[in-house]
Amino acid sequence: MAGLDVTWAVKWLTLSAQAMAEHRVELIELDRAIGDSDHGENMDRGFQAVLDKLAENPPETPGAALKLTAMALMSKVGGAAGPLYGTAFLRAATALGDTAYIDAQALAAALAAARDGIVARGKAEPGDKTMVDAWTPAVEAATAAASAGDALSVLIAAAEAAEAGAVATDPLVARKGRASYLGERSAGHRDPGAASSALILRAAAGAAA
Repeated sequence: MAGLDVTWAVKWLTLSAQAMAEHRVELIELDRAIGDSDHGENMDRGFQAVLDKLAENPPETPGAALKLTAMALMSKVGGAAGPLYGTAFLRAATALGDTAYIDAQALAAALAAARDGIVARGKAEPGDKTMVDAWTPAVEAATAAASAGDALSVLIAAAEAAEAGAVATDPLVARKGRASYLGERSAGHRDPGAASSALILRAAAGAAA
């Protein structure tokens, strides 16, 4: 595979929107346990807005697609998720710049930029029971895969690590966000943001397959 282009980016975002629609109720249930029950609704609405924007203004590069996504999510997704995901997609878009084809190294760098944006905005660390617990292992796996594999290998490694990271939030006690108000009672529940992050990264891999 020579690299991923704007067709991949649009397919990624389309599959992400499908995943948010399909898992909307599941994300609502996860958020009901330790949040305010709106994560699934917000993410579904946000990614439908992304699809609308992509149809209105077809992007010419992957970076342009991700920047458009950032703007749509920031304007349509409520709660903490809008600014966090918006920052992630914006940082990734900036990292990619105007390049038409993304190779494995550029992809890993874009994922790292997205994660760093989430950390900068939310001030969370691994172990705090947030989406960072999905993104950090994803970035580590992507970086390792980039040195030896192609872009698809990077995305598969990132998705698998994010899914494992999301599951690993189950026993954690939340130290950030609304869930932190529950203290010990937050343990035993999966973090909704980590779950939606894993869905988005799996969609990225699915779009490249």
